[in-house]
Amino acid sequence: MRRVDLVAPPMAGHLHPVLGIAARLAQEPRLDVRVVSTAAAQPAITAAGVAGLALLDGADEVIETVVNPPYRIGSDPRLLFRQFRAAVALQADFRRELLAAWGRCQPDLVVADFTMGAVGTAADEIGVPWWTTHPSPCAIEGRAGPPSYLGGWRPGSSAAGRARDAAGRAAVRGFKRVAPRLAGVRLADVGMARIHREDGSESIYSPERVFALTPEAIEYPRALPAAVRYVGPVLHTPPSPVAAPVLDPGRRSVLVTAGTHLPWHKADLVARAAAAAARLPDVDVHVSLGGAAPAPPLRAPGVVVHEYVDYARDLPRFDAVVHHGGAGVLGHTLAAGLPAVVWPVDYDQFDHAVRLTDAGVAVRVRRPGGLADALRRVLDQPSYRTAAERIAATIALEPAVETIAAEVRARLHLDSRHPRG
Repeated sequence: MRRVDLVAPPMAGHLHPVLGIAARLAQEPRLDVRVVSTAAAQPAITAAGVAGLALLDGADEVIETVVNPPYRIGSDPRLLFRQFRAAVALQADFRRELLAAWGRCQPDLVVADFTMGAVGTAADEIGVPWWTTHPSPCAIEGRAGPPSYLGGWRPGSSAAGRARDAAGRAAVRGFKRVAPRLAGVRLADVGMARIHREDGSESIYSPERVFALTPEAIEYPRALPAAVRYVGPVLHTPPSPVAAPVLDPGRRSVLVTAGTHLPWHKADLVARAAAAAARLPDVDVHVSLGGAAPAPPLRAPGVVVHEYVDYARDLPRFDAVVHHGGAGVLGHTLAAGLPAVVWPVDYDQFDHAVRLTDAGVAVRVRRPGGLADALRRVLDQPSYRTAAERIAATIALEPAVETIAAEVRARLHLDSRHPRG
């Protein structure tokens, strides 16, 4: 038997794709598969039918405050550095516990979510190959094209535009290099010598394989490192005890969601959805709060608020989706062949929004008051649905988990002729 350890934080947008990969790898007859995370992730790991290992006992409340603060991070250096310091401290503790666990049982291959920056250096320390999964490959530095985290740039088409892109890439790269010093962080605490390797690639990502978990059809050409391979979204959601939404078969229904993060945004989301519904009397608007809090009381025609909606089970039943540009709901929406309205509010969501818009599958909302008009546009203009269905067909043709499983078999020299089950 060969052992594969998959490592992810407990946040759904990062954990669920790793669980989908783990569940597929567990079907291989000569693989022993384990998912390493924290205690909060263990119920979802168990539900996926794979073994789990919990590290950082008692730290989940701290992790939640770090990754899901009750305010917008944006580009505020003070908030970014505070989050960075806390994240590095957690990663250092995680790395120590992970090395101790590997001292008792060493894997043959490690697959880690891109946020787990300390995992690769730990794998290097024990001489084990490691790969990266990346739900938001727009964040990976390229040698061409626009940089990310600057509000959602399109590629420059003229000499001046390309020069702007190059300057933006240099600025982002320079910021990453000085950020640890400005934040008072020692990269050595997580085993990292420097931000970039000699070849210019980012040390936080595997030099051997980075699985980009979005369709290549929505990405710009950016000359990414050779390790990057686009495989498309991993569509995994743990089984949910929550009842499916009741949809009126005689009316069009849209889902409005901001995923499981952004608690500060969700109260406004409900109010804006109600305002849009008032202008769309022929459309039912369903709002998902992502399980973050009980649904607030609401009495508005055409609006239903849910504490949670299961994307894998329920999302394909809708006619369109309003989302924030998070990687998880983005992938599920594209796989369902649905048009979208994108309302980005933080992190990489602006970069996702511009890509979806240029791919012809979405309309971006810049002001909340434009939500109703944007929904009317994607519902009434068939081109959005047609473009989304075209991408959905490519996702279905070559499922990401099958591509990843094939690469794991090849890397570990496994016989693939007799899959389990």
